[in-house]
Amino acid sequence: MKNRCRSCASGALSVDVIMRSRYNVRQDTEREKVIALAGNPNVGKTTVFNSLTGLRQHTGNWPGKTVTQAQGRFLHRNQPFLLVDLPGTYSLLAHSADEQVARDFICFGRPDATIVVIDATCLARNLNLALQVMEITGKVVLCVNLIDEAECKGIRIDLDTLSQKLGVPVIGTAARSGRGLFELKEVLYGVAMGQIEPAPPPVKYDEEVQSAVDQLLPRLGPLLQGLPHLNPRWVAMRLLDGDDPFLDSLTECDCAFEMAAKGEMALCAQ
Repeated sequence: MKNRCRSCASGALSVDVIMRSRYNVRQDTEREKVIALAGNPNVGKTTVFNSLTGLRQHTGNWPGKTVTQAQGRFLHRNQPFLLVDLPGTYSLLAHSADEQVARDFICFGRPDATIVVIDATCLARNLNLALQVMEITGKVVLCVNLIDEAECKGIRIDLDTLSQKLGVPVIGTAARSGRGLFELKEVLYGVAMGQIEPAPPPVKYDEEVQSAVDQLLPRLGPLLQGLPHLNPRWVAMRLLDGDDPFLDSLTECDCAFEMAAKGEMALCAQ
């Protein structure tokens, strides 16, 4: 994104930085890659977060919510990363404040990639959230955590086949012991830097739904010009669902993008 905020004292903040600041996400430098960390509750997501970031953490609340937000930093291949720990959720359909926070950041916070942590001992149940995230954005890395516990139970997961089926990188980890974390960072680096381009297959809808989606898609282009990472088909489905919280967030984000692109001071955290 080449747009810059003309109102900043430095005159050099990108729209990405400004839009992320709406979620209290402050990058040290624009070079720092912002990574969202999603997952169901009790899958070891916090352990993954702590293992990656160590003591370089900051906690607060999500703007306008009583939902705790945690951010942490790490360096890999001399590339700085800012990891944003999203609330543990089973879904992104925004039936709760936690779900809305997680969904809105993935949709509008412009993460450079999203890690979805799932539990290797109950893969099928956890894949529901992973598939929802992959329908929103393709820039996903799947972290199959607790792989050691699964092995103790005699569960064997073919990670390569799972990756081929889902179209995204899949890494097995046991975060408590550090197993797989280097490989996770390697793949995350590749996705965030654009060296790896995940390609999850599109969700197949029935003919009637697909027809309705096709009618909406041409009208979504102008609305999504500031959100190139969002899947228009998924947005069309939210419109068809009459998902009012999402529509409110989309409208707010669209207005914020237009103002940021024009260099309006009101949106700039600096």
